[in-house]
Amino acid sequence: MYTGKHVHLRPLQPAFIMASTGETVTYRELDARSNRLAHLFRRRGLKRLDHYSIFMENNSRYFEACGAGERSGLYYTCVNSYLTASELAYILTNSESRVLITSREKLDVAREALKECAKVELCIVADGEGESDRIVGLQEVTASLPHTPISDECVGTAMLYSSGTTGRPKGILRPLPELPADQQLPLFDFLVKIWQYREGMIYLSPAPLYHSAPQAAVNLTIKMGGTVIIMERFDPEHYLELIPKWGVTHTQLVPTMFSRMLKLPAEVRNRYDLSSLEIAIHAAAPCPAAVKDDIIKWWGPIIHEYYGATEGLGFTSCDSEQWLAHRGTVGRVLLGDLHILDENMKACPVGTAGTVWFKTATPFEYFNDPVKTQEARSADGTMSTVGDVGYVDDDGYLYLTDRATFMIISGGVNIYPQECENLLITHPKIADAAVFGVPNPDLGEEVKAVVQPMPGVSPGQELADELIAFCSQSLSRQKVPRSIDFEAELPRLPTGKLYKRLLRDRYWGNKTSRIV
Repeated sequence: MYTGKHVHLRPLQPAFIMASTGETVTYRELDARSNRLAHLFRRRGLKRLDHYSIFMENNSRYFEACGAGERSGLYYTCVNSYLTASELAYILTNSESRVLITSREKLDVAREALKECAKVELCIVADGEGESDRIVGLQEVTASLPHTPISDECVGTAMLYSSGTTGRPKGILRPLPELPADQQLPLFDFLVKIWQYREGMIYLSPAPLYHSAPQAAVNLTIKMGGTVIIMERFDPEHYLELIPKWGVTHTQLVPTMFSRMLKLPAEVRNRYDLSSLEIAIHAAAPCPAAVKDDIIKWWGPIIHEYYGATEGLGFTSCDSEQWLAHRGTVGRVLLGDLHILDENMKACPVGTAGTVWFKTATPFEYFNDPVKTQEARSADGTMSTVGDVGYVDDDGYLYLTDRATFMIISGGVNIYPQECENLLITHPKIADAAVFGVPNPDLGEEVKAVVQPMPGVSPGQELADELIAFCSQSLSRQKVPRSIDFEAELPRLPTGKLYKRLLRDRYWGNKTSRIV
């Protein structure tokens, strides 16, 4: 995160505080750390527009790992910290990362991934010691480097990954103009305004820092001269305790977090003074209406919702009053030009669901993947979509009803089922497989697999357990089915396409929406 002028205006103010330990890093120290790492990048030959990756849990070295790239014109990829070694290796290779920054906690996974990544020249253990010329400790390789800025500072940015229907993640690359490091990209100026950020704010971050929304939120807090409280992991009561402890003014959550706090006993919920909160933003997954009603009643009309994609196609938003007047909406368009289109790319009438398209608000492409980039765009190249389905009402408010790609959102995490399906059908006892999301009262959705056993193979819990264990060997735990059901034959169209919607709808009953 770029500390900018604040290293001079407030050198001793905490830039961030780790919630569990109380470890505090000031603006002066964060600036020095980031500068030393930026010098290391230059000494290793990384120049503007080169790539590196970060694979860590939430810890106190995450900020400088990002900040060094922010001030040296690099693209940095924050990788899901739950990925397996093979999943990590794919992203390192696909992103053309020359350096990997990891932690002691994740070093075993990183070490295994590096065996498949010959082009990763250096692995830096942010909070530990080195063990070879290729795997080095951050402290030992930066201690002698200057704490002052590199001579050619320029703005850098994240290149985060979004999965797709093929199951392979895609790097979302935005143009990176050659600007001074203290100038942020236009999209971030927009977010500062809509999220009501201000100088001196106290931001509580309960989510993994590899996610796009928390990554942007903590970055902008530092740029505004605020202080970030970083939770190493979310715990509902600890979250509530932190608000009065630090005088938290801003925060961003996912609906699952609301749900877990609402399930606390009343005496626990009422124990903590939340009056310092000015705004609580939520996104990543639509919030069940009953949960949102309850959180507004509890916290007051400070709940703001937005809908957007990491790709930055467009952006809708609504405050509490707007949502209460348009129950279930994800807001009105504030960025981009929204269109609801049918399968023939014709405009749908008001109130009729179709695919959500935007005339792209911010340019992007999928890194080194022109085919996927083209698939996300309309034929004339003017509009983009991530495959969500929804409609608008007479007042222009957007409502989501489905996802054309069958993407699963579980606890705010995007899961694309094709990867699991592709794995399941490699099992010698499985002839066919379908994976999709089913309702979960806590997570919103959970991963469900329905499989067709090979002739002569008996279905049952023993086979289900075997398949779950099989998936766990290759997939991060978020992607592994929580349960497996069996069918004698999966429904496929004459073209061979799996008619997954027919299977999935059995688990959703009479719900009018397939999004929770």
